[in-house]
Amino acid sequence: MLSLKLPRPLSIDQIPQVFHEQGILFGYRPPQSSAAACLLSLFQMTNETLNIWTHLLPFWFFTWRFVTLYVTDVQNDSYSWPLLVYMGTSCVYPFASSCAHTFSSMSKNARHICYFLDYGAVNLFSLGSAIAYSAYTFPDKLVCTTFHDYYVALAVLNTIVSTGLSCYSRFLEIQKPRLCKILRILAFAYPYTWDSFPIFYRLFLFPGESAQNEASMYHQKHMAMTLLASFLYSAHLPERLAPGRFDYIGHSHQLFHVCVILATHMQMEAILLDKTLRKEWLLASSRPLSLVQITGAMILCIIFSLSNILYFSAALYRIPEPELHKKET
Repeated sequence: MLSLKLPRPLSIDQIPQVFHEQGILFGYRPPQSSAAACLLSLFQMTNETLNIWTHLLPFWFFTWRFVTLYVTDVQNDSYSWPLLVYMGTSCVYPFASSCAHTFSSMSKNARHICYFLDYGAVNLFSLGSAIAYSAYTFPDKLVCTTFHDYYVALAVLNTIVSTGLSCYSRFLEIQKPRLCKILRILAFAYPYTWDSFPIFYRLFLFPGESAQNEASMYHQKHMAMTLLASFLYSAHLPERLAPGRFDYIGHSHQLFHVCVILATHMQMEAILLDKTLRKEWLLASSRPLSLVQITGAMILCIIFSLSNILYFSAALYRIPEPELHKKET
């Protein structure tokens, strides 16, 4: 008879330092778990369980919205193609994140590679957001400007650099944890800032007549939730104040996941509203992205981001174990 019994979760002093999480003392899965054990751990309470489910369930919700939209709206409408890309990437990143958290306990190198792929998916979503913003949310005064013309191209470059920087930061995780955290936050903050510049301009400077609509409220909520998510990710609250009290429920990474998903939901609603309410003005006043531009941007992002991931994954096996994992004295 097949036994579904899983190993008892471990404490922080029973696992290698590379698996440690600040303020989390108990609930760690064994660091050499099999793929089957990792999958079964979705139904066992560990300190990763809610990290997985807080992105796995939204993945199915976003997928349902994507499929529904594709069937009813996108197939033969070139104006909707940027939305198709955005909705697709909004499904990719929560799925990649849930997979990364699921299989990160298979080995030290598997943990790093899982998160390399997670970072690549987040940056792919960043590009999807930039494409949707370019098509539907730009304030009137920035439409058809030089900034608008190069906005997506530079967003592609940002995703490539960001993936490389975030992957590199993992090599500093043990030796220089503060620098690691700074580089990783920077790796995601600057593409977000670039992508969101048209929204900042629209909300705080000159939105223009066509951009003064109900979507602005959702853009504001999206920004607020993103800022809260960034704070939780960087501050490690509340577990830093009470180590061991939030090991299973309520630690910062779970709250970060919830805020990120809520931010994406608000962003999605804002983009959908802008797409509908500004359609007539945008079709008359802007130069829509062509299929070649959209496809080219996505392919370049995928090729170079995967190249980064492959390079840093190979580096894990080239660098001697002590250099990668030994803490500085």
